[in-house]
Amino acid sequence: MHRPLSGIRVIAVEQYGAGPYGSMLLADMGATVIKVENAATGGDVSRATGPHFLGEQDSQFFQTFSKGKQSASIDLKSPEGRVAFNQLLAGADALINNLRGDQPAKLGLTYDAVKDINPRLVCAHLSAYGRGNSRETWPGYDYLMQAEAGFMGLSGEPDAPPTRLGVSMVDFMTGTMMAFGTVSTILGARATGIGCDVDVALFDTAVHQLSYPATWYLNAGDQVQRLPRGAHPSIAPSQSFRTKDGWAMLMCQTPKFWEEFCRRAGRPDLLDRVEFKDIPARRRNRQLLSETLDDLLSTRTTAEWLSILGGHVPFAPITSLDQALDNPFVAEIGMVEEVDHPDAPDGRLRLLSSPIRINGERPRGRRAPKLGERTE
Repeated sequence: MHRPLSGIRVIAVEQYGAGPYGSMLLADMGATVIKVENAATGGDVSRATGPHFLGEQDSQFFQTFSKGKQSASIDLKSPEGRVAFNQLLAGADALINNLRGDQPAKLGLTYDAVKDINPRLVCAHLSAYGRGNSRETWPGYDYLMQAEAGFMGLSGEPDAPPTRLGVSMVDFMTGTMMAFGTVSTILGARATGIGCDVDVALFDTAVHQLSYPATWYLNAGDQVQRLPRGAHPSIAPSQSFRTKDGWAMLMCQTPKFWEEFCRRAGRPDLLDRVEFKDIPARRRNRQLLSETLDDLLSTRTTAEWLSILGGHVPFAPITSLDQALDNPFVAEIGMVEEVDHPDAPDGRLRLLSSPIRINGERPRGRRAPKLGERTE
């Protein structure tokens, strides 16, 4: 298939999650992504991240973030290694890293440090708190950002401890921001012949994702609070509800969906109740509405409600991890693929597919590289 970044070469000094996630998106789109790793120190730390390993210096965790890339073993701190590294830079479009904010300058990974080697090179930096500020030397991870940027304070039940998201979404969003920034600046460099530095940070991205609650606070002093059942701050019903055998999410974001829900649920009488007559009324009477719909939705199983409401009213089962991945719809849309791997059972490893389609087709992946596999 056609991959739009075919012919783009990216050199990646990266490890663990956020940076590798972003460069993996570039590889999915056809870029040649070369991971620079030092075999003497074990390479990317995620190669040793368990509990599921694949032979030596490889793991399922590593495969998750580095499929489709190449690996070159180079010691950036040795004279010989730097010569080899500079040779890679001479033919590259981008140099990316996800090091602590003060490290790129020390390792010579900034545009000023490499522009004489390749003036059109784009240098993308992903760090915890950014560069050139009072926290550039601070280490940081996703969970810290969820804590300080308000995510945990907005998540969970009102009377429960603050709750983090179940996955490292700040890492993934920041990696995506890096990929977007890298492609954008490559386009600019190709037009002008001059590269640049482009920075993204976990903290910046997390704050940016506060989105409309931030706008409400900054302009109206309105502070969104945690609501029961993960409810939407201004629309009801838009929250989780009990069913006969579990939980489901119902989101009547418009009057049309509320009306359709009441009719399909066999309760058109709810449309005539003054407490539920419109969105402001339903918001004011959120607790009564929640109790009323709990009683109604508890009369049928989640699957039964999905058959009644699916495709007509925004409704979804709340699933466990196994239920989410074993969902027949996941198979239908091809969100799981198999790649060849010599150390996996039967030589095949199942991984998530790219979320991007080109002409209706998802780009096929290939396994992440063995450490130093393409050094020569």
